[in-house]
Amino acid sequence: MNKKIPEATAKRLPLYYRYLNNLLYANKLRVSSAELAESIQVDAATIRRDFAYFGPMGRRGYGYDVRKLITFFEKILDQDTLTSVALIGVGNLGHALLNFNFHKNSNVRISAAFDINPELIGSVQSNVPVYAMANLQEQLKDQRIEIAIITVPAAIAQAVTDKLVDAGIKGIMNFTTVRLSAPDDVRIQNIDLTNELQTLIYAVNHE
Repeated sequence: MNKKIPEATAKRLPLYYRYLNNLLYANKLRVSSAELAESIQVDAATIRRDFAYFGPMGRRGYGYDVRKLITFFEKILDQDTLTSVALIGVGNLGHALLNFNFHKNSNVRISAAFDINPELIGSVQSNVPVYAMANLQEQLKDQRIEIAIITVPAAIAQAVTDKLVDAGIKGIMNFTTVRLSAPDDVRIQNIDLTNELQTLIYAVNHE
């Protein structure tokens, strides 16, 4: 598929895929946009508009074929290809991400972790080997890893990013509070947990 779709739509695709798999597991073979809307808290009009970017996906009066949708989303989300990810920083948050490691309904695995702590280097944490930062670029290239998660202290986040870019990383999920600088062909997604919580609190207090 070569059509450019909105970023908001792209972010909802994994949500649709996970819920459709739950439906199939429950032996439900067709679903309406209204049923999807009620379950995943996205309005039906938005769901129909999202699906319309990919052509006719359902039939009026019938709804959507669950198996066909799953097959389609498997292809566009590359669910048949395992994506290896590097974790930079094995502190408290890093350990939590290693323990989680995207287990359910995902084609993503953290396959290498990096830290400066000599007590961690050379160990295996949650089945993931921990390497020294000195071996970062070598390991990323050898393992052909193009996606990285950063959970390092803010003071060194940009320096780590520069090393990742030099090693050929194409996407970075940034859990630090620093807004990172990188070339245009490197995608950065910022996850600021404090900001997200404050936004939630504001919304709750101003309903």
